[in-house]
Amino acid sequence: MKQSYNKTILDNGLRVLTCAMPHTYSVGVGFYISIGSRYEQPAMAGAAHFVEHMLFKGTEQRPAPEAIAQEIEGHGGLFNASTGQEMTVLWAKMQQVHLSLALDVLSDMLRHSLLAVEEVEKERRVILEEISSSQDIPEELVNLALHELTWPGHPLGWDVAGTPDSVSSLNRSGLADFLHHNYGPNNTVISVAGDVQHQEVVDLVGRLLGDWRGAAAPDFTPAPADGVGPHVALISKKVEQSHLALHLPGLARDHGDRFALGLLNVVLGEGMSSRLFLEIRERLGLAYAVDSYVSHLADTGVTGVYAAVAPDRALEALTAILAQLQRLRDELVDARTLHSAKEYIKGRLVLGLEDTMAVSGWFGRQEALGGEQLTVEQILERVEKVSAEDVQRVARQLFQAGYGRLAVVGPHKRRDEARFKALLTGGPLAVGS
Repeated sequence: MKQSYNKTILDNGLRVLTCAMPHTYSVGVGFYISIGSRYEQPAMAGAAHFVEHMLFKGTEQRPAPEAIAQEIEGHGGLFNASTGQEMTVLWAKMQQVHLSLALDVLSDMLRHSLLAVEEVEKERRVILEEISSSQDIPEELVNLALHELTWPGHPLGWDVAGTPDSVSSLNRSGLADFLHHNYGPNNTVISVAGDVQHQEVVDLVGRLLGDWRGAAAPDFTPAPADGVGPHVALISKKVEQSHLALHLPGLARDHGDRFALGLLNVVLGEGMSSRLFLEIRERLGLAYAVDSYVSHLADTGVTGVYAAVAPDRALEALTAILAQLQRLRDELVDARTLHSAKEYIKGRLVLGLEDTMAVSGWFGRQEALGGEQLTVEQILERVEKVSAEDVQRVARQLFQAGYGRLAVVGPHKRRDEARFKALLTGGPLAVGS
């Protein structure tokens, strides 16, 4: 699988990437903007997410939300947006013949949003409902609690959507200022994948956005060091299952050991062949859902585990999870398991890049986040070089007693918090006592 890209930087700093996929009928167009919730101040918490919503609510040329939607959907296309901790993405996928329309609509949304006061008020209510709904969904609530526990008092620990207080106080003027000062050509990448010609795309983007000007690229507060804050957050809630979410230290986006950590994660808890799935679900029957994941940010990262279990077996499940973490520290991964993990990563990567929107994101996200711009072949080569010793070394570095952050949502009493914490810190625990 060979995929390469072309890149042009316009005079205003806007980066334009294209990846030619001549066999495709669709075109994936993504605007990747290096702004997200970690760039916000407390009073503006949720502003990036709020702005993203408002981009769909009307422009000077297309003054109503339905006018924007009709331009894309009326030509058979799909479009949406998302806001994360470090990036906002605005995208459309259409037939190749409608490339210029996709670029025109997305550019119009980004540069000429009306931010009409009445639409701001309507969308405020929608976002407040979105925040409220997360309190009713245990899987979301435990994740929010875990982020706050991992990065206490820091923007990385906040809900991307903001708080009820911050969203209630955001007004049209504040959103307009946030948009003007944080969204510009200097921190935006436009990535297009499909049956396209690079110069054609550059010319189209130049006509639409060549006169776009912006302020200096925004900056963020560095992540706090591992170990800050308490170990356990217990939220007592009358639900049928206990939801356990565990964070251990991870690696920053460009860390040299990230490929070893990726393989470790596959062995640990990604997929139905993983150790957590086979042990926690298949052998012990403790959980229907159990998995692990890694998250890489600019200056930090986490290794995470999630499980939903019967409340009276939550401590037993956590014990079993920690045992699998300890196993990765104590034992070398055998050759067969390591080979399978490598094949898993290779297959997921290759299968995931057969779509124009996925390819747009592959190159666009890497460019916008400022790290290495790696091809698929380079990724596969680095994964193949990881040894069992590398995996064990990373496990020993990251999985240390006392560094865990655990959030629990379930029908537990306050005294249970100490029992969960004792497991994380290596203290004595009589399971079931």
